[in-house]
Amino acid sequence: MGFDFLREPELPAPRVGEAQATRLLATHYGIEARLESLGSNQDENFLVIAAGDRTVGVLKIANPAFTAVELAAQDAAAEAIAHAEPSLRVAVPQRNLDGEVATEVTGLLDGTAHVRLLPFLSGGTLVDMGYLAPAVVAGMGDLAARVSCALADFRHPGLDRALQWDLRFGHDVVQMLASHVADPTLRERLCTAAADAWARIAPVAHQLPRQAVHLDLTDANVVAGAARRPDGIIDFGDLSDTWAVSELAITLSSVLGHCGAAPTSILPGVKAFHATRPLSGAEVDALWPLLVLRTAVLIVSGAQQVSLDPDNAYLTDQSHAESRMFEQATSVPMDVMTAVVRAELGLAEPPAALTGSLIPELDVASVHELDLSTTSELFDKAPEGVLGEHFRNGVAVAAIEAGATLVVTRFGEADLTRAPLLSQDSPAVVATGVSMWPAAPLTLVAPWPGEIVRRDGEFNLRGTEFELTLTGAEPTPADTVTTGEPLATVGAGGWTHVAVRPVGAPVAPAYVTAELAPGWLALSRDPSPLLGLPESSSETTSNLLARRDESFARVQEHYYADPPQIERGRRHYLMSTAGRAYLDMVNNVTMLGHAHPRVADTANRQLRRLNTNSRFNYEAVVEFSERLAAMLPDPLDTVFLVNSGSEASDLALRLALAVSGHRDVIAVGEAYHGWTYATDAVSTSTADNPQALTTRPDWIHAVESPNSFRGTHRGADAARYATDAVATVADLVAAGRPPAGFICESVYGNAGGMALPDGYLRQVYAAVRAAGGYAIADEVQVGYGRLGEWFWGFEQQGVVPDIVSIAKSTGNGYPLGAVITSRAIADAFSSQGYFFSSTGGSPLSCAIGLTVLDVLREEDLQGNAKRVGGHLKAELTALAAKHPIIGTVHGMGLYLGVEMVRDRDTLEPATEETAAICDRMLELGVVIQPTGERQNILKTKPPLCLDVAGADFYVAALDRVLTEGW
Repeated sequence: MGFDFLREPELPAPRVGEAQATRLLATHYGIEARLESLGSNQDENFLVIAAGDRTVGVLKIANPAFTAVELAAQDAAAEAIAHAEPSLRVAVPQRNLDGEVATEVTGLLDGTAHVRLLPFLSGGTLVDMGYLAPAVVAGMGDLAARVSCALADFRHPGLDRALQWDLRFGHDVVQMLASHVADPTLRERLCTAAADAWARIAPVAHQLPRQAVHLDLTDANVVAGAARRPDGIIDFGDLSDTWAVSELAITLSSVLGHCGAAPTSILPGVKAFHATRPLSGAEVDALWPLLVLRTAVLIVSGAQQVSLDPDNAYLTDQSHAESRMFEQATSVPMDVMTAVVRAELGLAEPPAALTGSLIPELDVASVHELDLSTTSELFDKAPEGVLGEHFRNGVAVAAIEAGATLVVTRFGEADLTRAPLLSQDSPAVVATGVSMWPAAPLTLVAPWPGEIVRRDGEFNLRGTEFELTLTGAEPTPADTVTTGEPLATVGAGGWTHVAVRPVGAPVAPAYVTAELAPGWLALSRDPSPLLGLPESSSETTSNLLARRDESFARVQEHYYADPPQIERGRRHYLMSTAGRAYLDMVNNVTMLGHAHPRVADTANRQLRRLNTNSRFNYEAVVEFSERLAAMLPDPLDTVFLVNSGSEASDLALRLALAVSGHRDVIAVGEAYHGWTYATDAVSTSTADNPQALTTRPDWIHAVESPNSFRGTHRGADAARYATDAVATVADLVAAGRPPAGFICESVYGNAGGMALPDGYLRQVYAAVRAAGGYAIADEVQVGYGRLGEWFWGFEQQGVVPDIVSIAKSTGNGYPLGAVITSRAIADAFSSQGYFFSSTGGSPLSCAIGLTVLDVLREEDLQGNAKRVGGHLKAELTALAAKHPIIGTVHGMGLYLGVEMVRDRDTLEPATEETAAICDRMLELGVVIQPTGERQNILKTKPPLCLDVAGADFYVAALDRVLTEGW
């Protein structure tokens, strides 16, 4: 047998200086290089750095306690994995000058030292990455599964060893080394956790398959390649024959040491492992207890090593992460996390419904089930802000006053009244029991015989199978009851909470997070059947996404790979069915804010009165058109009403083509204008259409994107963009193809809200008009006060267009757009026949459009955009001084863009980073998306009702992401 830690529990790392190691490298490998100590728990490792500061290898000096046959097993295992998984990078040892894999050296340490030279895998390990995204964790799980499969049939005598890291001996190791932990409270916790874990592992141990296991595929030994994808493996020093599931438990335990990690952060790794190397039922049951045991072993082992090797900085550096692993691993009961894992893998079995009755002869028809979910109509006209307990009690009382004899909530429902509006953490909102409010005094009876246990304002009825907990009720004085005997009384209108769990299951909090809910609910029981009500049920978001893909064209993408299900909005917040509120920083469609009551009331009132097409004679279309025309400078006095921004800009182009008699149009590079044939033709952004530059019709002529940050002309030279555009107009005229029009966003939206160079539109408009064409201002995104300082974007340029297209804000989410032009241009369009839009200009759309204008003025949302937007830009600019990845902050008002770069000199766009940042921001409660030609700009265009608290929350979340990682 090889090394046995249980017989030799002291294993200090060998002491070899850099000078000694340098001589070893030169003598046995013929390599002259600089060495830099890496540190290790039990070995001695050095980076090999060649000329030009190129890291070319790792010199590894094994602890003399390990035998040659053990090291040979490690080298053979590395070869086996490299052969079985050629897409993985494996640190297979290089041969020395004598052609040997390992070099035996005597006189260096006590005993024979074995020296090996391993290749350096570029990319870096995950240990210093900070936050680990779900995709990275999934990659770790996949890598562990592939290694497990590659080693499934690997046999070698060097696997016969007993390491302290082998979780078969984990409980013994904790007991043996716990005395090295100085803190008595922590020591007791470690021993208790290890004992509890072993109590769950031991009964299934004989069912756990054994094989060769790397046993240390942690963040310190997994190397990430392109796009942070884990694909490299180093350090086979812990290779052993042990339980196969240990590979996954040890790999994922290291995830918990990273900032931003929670117990459920391991789930992508579990799912990825299971997809390649399916876990048995016993392995699933053992997985989380093994992970807990691993974290306890790390801490006691670290404490022992510090006592043996107090100057080993590597141990000190690791201690903080290891403490965090243990705290996270023990923050949730093991049975709960096991149930969470089972649910994630689709292995959960629905529990049988409860039998018995708490309230005999209850008239179920008179029971009112209180819907507190995101979709509940209770919230349609609810007060502003977090609703809370007062709101819940109020609606319960209202239901009683309306005739209900009993009001009850739903088991397993995400209660929106408990969701804070601004929170970086997932809130505890999912109910693990039900609440009741009776209209009259109520006696509850025992649904089964049992013992009464009282504690801290609640009491339990403990039967042979289940334990019922009542809070807020007055219990019977008896110590035991039989079925049907009085159990407790509840006063009229009083509140009582009912929870049921199997005997021995952990006591569930009344509310838990959505992430942990599958585990807690699996260990609870729905009390509804005890009230004569059916069990609660709900559809999952994943099922909804599957249904969407079956019926909804997939080219109509959704935000995020794994999006929350959003069913409610309010002001600048979006609410998911999981009861999470998100700060909406991207939704420029709902300018006034989501679910504005004035807009909703207008729509309701108008739909009850009339909704038809604009060829009928009614007042709203006239009033709305008058209001719009009055908001624009002369000669823009005539309005066309349509349904969307695409239709508005399409019509604007048709006007220019028809009235000018020309067929060519000038558009701006890297721009997006819509999805119709004409607006797609003038959309030049390859981010929206990868073929945009190769599929433009010959009548479209694109001028260079006037990007003063990263374009051809920057800074003061940005004025040359106008000169170049004017030259394009002149070239078209000279070629006998004078332009019909020039279309451009007044502020450059696709570049993240970037202002055009001063004087740009003035010069280009003049050239186009001189050629007989028309100036079209696309104000679909920028108009309606979003800039704060100016109501219309073209005002910032000091020009007046010939044709203006608007939408998005116009209807606050209702499909409404418009084109405003002069009477002369509008009348000239009659040569094309008549224009008609079925719902553009309908009574409903006009009534909504008028209400939007009223609210915009009365709530001073343009002023708010200026004030809050100014504050937000200042805070984001300050953030840029802290984080070099922020290249600049574009825009003004609440039309901003945070541009991410890898290098401020080269301006290399941080495209992948921006996408990952957006995903991490969602985890922290912020909805934000990439924009721009390079998809490296945070599109910051929230509803104009955004307040300072929301702006600060956005900045704080972004600061956290850029600090911790993404």
